[in-house]
Amino acid sequence: MNDHADDAQPDLPGRERRRLQASRLIQYLLLQAAIAGACVVALLQSLPGPPAQYRMTALQLTDAGIERAVTLPYFSPRRDAMNDPPRFSGQFVRPASEAAQPWSVFVPRFTNGVEVTVNGVVILDSRRDPAANRPDRNTPAIAVIPASVLRDGENAISIRLFIWGPITGFLDRIWVGPDAELRPSYDLRTLIFVTLPVVFSSWQAILAVILGIMWVMRRHEPAYGVLAAAMAVGVGQAFLQTPMGETPFSKLNVILISSAPIESALVLTFALLFSGWKWQRYGWILFIPGVLLALAGLFGNQAMVRALFLILAVPMVGISLLIMAVVTARSALKRPNVASLLLGCAVTIMLTCWIADLLSVFQMTPNRIFTSRLSYSAMLVAIGAGLTWRFARALNQVDGFAGRLVSQVREAEEKLKVSFAREEERARAAALARERTRLMRDLHDGLGGQLVSIVALSERGNGSAGIGDAARAALKDLRLVIDSMDDIGGDLMLALGSWRERAMAQLRPHDIALDWRAVTPQGVPVHPELRPWHVIQIVRLLDEAVTNAVKHANAKRITVRIETLAGADGHERGCITVEDDGKGFEITSDGTAAGAIKAARGLRNMRSRAARCGAELELSSCAQGTDQGADQGTRVRLTLPHRFPDSDGAAG
Repeated sequence: MNDHADDAQPDLPGRERRRLQASRLIQYLLLQAAIAGACVVALLQSLPGPPAQYRMTALQLTDAGIERAVTLPYFSPRRDAMNDPPRFSGQFVRPASEAAQPWSVFVPRFTNGVEVTVNGVVILDSRRDPAANRPDRNTPAIAVIPASVLRDGENAISIRLFIWGPITGFLDRIWVGPDAELRPSYDLRTLIFVTLPVVFSSWQAILAVILGIMWVMRRHEPAYGVLAAAMAVGVGQAFLQTPMGETPFSKLNVILISSAPIESALVLTFALLFSGWKWQRYGWILFIPGVLLALAGLFGNQAMVRALFLILAVPMVGISLLIMAVVTARSALKRPNVASLLLGCAVTIMLTCWIADLLSVFQMTPNRIFTSRLSYSAMLVAIGAGLTWRFARALNQVDGFAGRLVSQVREAEEKLKVSFAREEERARAAALARERTRLMRDLHDGLGGQLVSIVALSERGNGSAGIGDAARAALKDLRLVIDSMDDIGGDLMLALGSWRERAMAQLRPHDIALDWRAVTPQGVPVHPELRPWHVIQIVRLLDEAVTNAVKHANAKRITVRIETLAGADGHERGCITVEDDGKGFEITSDGTAAGAIKAARGLRNMRSRAARCGAELELSSCAQGTDQGADQGTRVRLTLPHRFPDSDGAAG
C-alpha cells in the first residue's frame, strides 16, 4: 500500500496543474464569450435618430436606365458607378407653419459619395470632403437647404450615389426636416464616428512615441519597437484622406490607407513576441500581403489597389486576429496578468467587430456601420495601456527591490562597521603586542647586555671604572628606548635632536667636535607611519657609527649632515650622513671591516638595522681609495625610505 501511495503521489501535482489550467481556460473563454456577446448587443443597437415624421424611406431609383421603387436603406450591387451613378428621387413636404425654421438634409451613412439636390439645386456634394469618402468611415453628412430654394408644400429631392469600391454602394435612410431636429443626431454620429477616432488616433500616436522610446532604451525587447511601428502605421492611416484624383502624393496616400495588412502583420508579430515566440526567418511571410498591396499602389492605379484590398487585406486581418486570439489565450493562461488579459479582451472585441463588418459587406445585416477601424484603434490603445501598466509595475518592482537592497546594504554596513571596529581593535592590540615585543627585545639586546656586563665586572672585581662605563652605557641605552617611545608625530628631526644631545655628551670627554649640518630647512621629511621601533633602529645605527669613530678612528671631528633628496621616482627621501676625519679601514667585498671581528660584527648590525627600516646604507673609507676628496676618514650614509614598512620583515 505504501508503494501504491508513493506511485500515486507524483501524479497529484500534474492532475492539479491540469485541473487548474482547465479552470483558467474555462474562465477565460467565458469572459471572452461575454465580451463578444456584449459587443454583438452593442452593435445591434441603433443610434437614436431624428423624429420619424421627417424620415424618407420610399424613393424612386434610376440605375442603368431602369427606374423602380426602392426602400432605404439600399444596398447597390455595383462596385463602380462614377459616370452613371444610381439616382434616388422623391418628394418631401414642408408645412407653411415651419417656414420660419431652417431645414436641412441629413444623410447618416453612404458609400462612397453622395450628391444631394433639392428643387434642382445642389446643396451637398460629399466628394468635396475627402475625409467623408473613406469606405471604412461612417462619416455623416448634413446640409442646410437655402431658404430661396425651399418652397412651402411639396419639394423635390434627388440623391446621386457615387461608387468607386472596393465594396458595393450603400445609402442609408435620409431625413429632411428642421435643422434643430436633425442636428443633434448628426452631432452624436460625428462624435462617435469622427471625433472619437481622432481621439483614439491621437492617443495612439502618443503611445507610439512612448513605446518607441522604450524600445530604444530596451533594445533586447523588440516587442516594444514592433508595436510602436504598428501604431505609427495606424496613425498615418487614420489621418490620411482618400485621394479623388492623381496627385504627386496620391500614390503614397493609397499605399498608407491600404496598409491594413502591414499593420495587422506588425500587431501579430508583437503578439507572438509578447507570448515568448522568437523571431524566425519564415516570419517575413506575414508581411507578404502588405508588400504586394504596397507594390500595387506604387506601380498600379487606385482601382487595382481597391480590388486587391478585398483579396489581400481583409483575409489577412481576419487570419491575424484568429492567430492572435489563440496566442493571447495561451499567453493569458501561462502568464496571467493584466497586460495579457487586456490584450486578449481587445482581440476579442476586434474580432467580433471584424466579423460584423464582414457580414455587412456581404449584405447580411440590415445596415452598414463599420466598427473595425474604431475597435482596431481601441485595441492598440488597450495594448499600449497594458504594456505601460506592465512597465510601470516593473518600475515599482525595481523600486521595491532598490528599497530592499538599500535596507540590506545598510544592515551590511552596520555589520561591517562592527566587524571593522572589532578588527581595528584586534589590529591595535596586535600592534601594541608587537611594540611590547620589540621593546622587550630592545631592552634585552641593549640594556640587558649592559646589566650582564655590570654584574660580571662586579663579580670579578675589576674595579669601579669598568663598572661605571657599563652603567653609563646601560643608562644611555635605557634613555634611548624611553625617548623612542615618545609621540613625535612622524617627525624624525625631534628624535635626532635628542640624539644630538647624547652624542655631544659622548664626544665631549674625548675632545671630539660635532659638526651638525641641516642642509635643507626641513631636515628630513615627516613620515606619519614612523613607529618607535623605526626610531630605535635609526638612532642605534647612528650611535654605532659615532662609537666606531670614537673607539677606532681616533677622529678629531665628526660631521653629521641631514638633508632631503629627490629620488629618481620623484619621491623625496631623507638622508643622514655621519663622517669622521679619523683613520679609515678596509672594507671587504661583503661590506664588512677587514681584520677586526668585533668591527665587522658592528657593521653587520648597522646593515641589519637599516634593512629592517627599509633604508639604504652606504659605507666608504679612505683605506678603500674612496675618500671623496679627504685624506682620511670614514663616511656612513643612511638613505631613508619614502615610506617606512609596517613590519620589520625586511631585516637581513
